Amino acid sequence: MTAAGVDPIVGAALRTALALLFGWAAAHKLRDMAAFRAAVSAYALVPAGALSVVSVLAVSTEIGVAVTLAWPSSGSLSALWAALLLLIYAVAVAVNLLRGRAHIDCGCVGAAGRQPITWALVVRNVVLSSVALVTGLPASPRSLVWIDAVTLVAAVAALALLYAAADGVLAHAPQLARLVADRHTDDHVEGAHG
Repeated sequence: MTAAGVDPIVGAALRTALALLFGWAAAHKLRDMAAFRAAVSAYALVPAGALSVVSVLAVSTEIGVAVTLAWPSSGSLSALWAALLLLIYAVAVAVNLLRGRAHIDCGCVGAAGRQPITWALVVRNVVLSSVALVTGLPASPRSLVWIDAVTLVAAVAALALLYAAADGVLAHAPQLARLVADRHTDDHVEGAHG
């Protein structure tokens, strides 16, 4: 980012990566809307009578955000829309963590697996919300050259891999914590008997 704005390739890479993320999120929810409705219900933030409407609205909004982020002329409106949706998700997770309900499924992974909510998910969504806001900043005026296309593709691929790795760590963090705790307990018991 410069005083004149965000480099156009940086902005395009972030917009494209976020568009793919929202598209993927909507697609896995559409594959099993019943499971997504159950995840929304588990948050206990929406009246039972509104679960279907809220579930469809969430998926529709994700599709809309994905499409508008992929459309460069949508500018700051799509950035604000994406940031707001991510903050809503962060607040929903935080409210349930504060209620002591860390056992519920985040609804992030869909039918592919179950991922309990954690504070790391709140942080992830706040960071992604900030990234979304960056995509709404004006682009710096500069001429694009052929290497920019290569840079864009490589940057989007790298961002997708980084997100997948971080998401995998988040998804398996509870199991890893249990393994570490079990190992610590086993070491402590062996030390007491040794």
